[in-house]
Amino acid sequence: MSTLSADRSDAAPPALPGPTLTCVFAVTDTPVPDGVCAATPGHDGGGPLRVLAAGPLHLVVQDVPAAAFREEALAERLNRPDELERCARAHHRGVQTAAGAGPAVPLPMATLYLDDDNAVRAVTAREASLRAVLDRLRDRTEWAVKVHGPVIAPASAATGDGPLDGRSYLRRASARRRTEREEREQALARAHAVDRELRRYAVAATRHRPQSEQLSGRGVPQLLNAAYLVDDGRREQFVRAVGELARAARRSAVEVTMSGPWIPYSFARTDENEYAARKEAGA
Repeated sequence: MSTLSADRSDAAPPALPGPTLTCVFAVTDTPVPDGVCAATPGHDGGGPLRVLAAGPLHLVVQDVPAAAFREEALAERLNRPDELERCARAHHRGVQTAAGAGPAVPLPMATLYLDDDNAVRAVTAREASLRAVLDRLRDRTEWAVKVHGPVIAPASAATGDGPLDGRSYLRRASARRRTEREEREQALARAHAVDRELRRYAVAATRHRPQSEQLSGRGVPQLLNAAYLVDDGRREQFVRAVGELARAARRSAVEVTMSGPWIPYSFARTDENEYAARKEAGA
């Protein structure tokens, strides 16, 4: 989220009543038809989505009311789950609009500039790195694969028949903890094996932090939460490999699931000079 330090007083008169900011959703090197942009709903209260040229690049942008999108107001809104979801969905629609024309680099949600000129300067300053990312994403999509492991019962010394003396109790408790640890290590090893195999079909891969059972909606632990950037020409091979791994995993009570293809959010990072370039350009 950008820190804003001045009003948009020197910009062209905005289409919306009152001061506005330029919200940038994504960057592409393929022109997006104006009609497609105009037909896509953006953030509530903003103007229609439109295309802004930045040299050989194109930005999908929206004029948004400054009163609702300045840093303090926006931070307050995004602390409310319903507003966060609403903004995230609007942002994704804008990114989808860009990606529908060709490879697109999604920018962070609520990437805001004081006006169009600042947005263009920021993108122009990063043109080389953005074009490198676009080339890397061209004709490739992201696939998500998750591995969930079996529920491992907590260690308990109350196993076996008959009363236990102190030494027997400790011995059984130690054995049960060792068994639990081995089961967990075996399940993780199977998840790592899935990841190693799928990387053979991808040009890039990354592991995300495993989701909690509350977030995943599953009653079993998540052992792997990975994303793979796959050439569209190898899509069938990748999908077939996931299917074979899923069938094999079921024999050991481990579940492998796949979703996609997705816009490659996980692989759209630009170089480390991004923040400095945006700050210099007036973000």
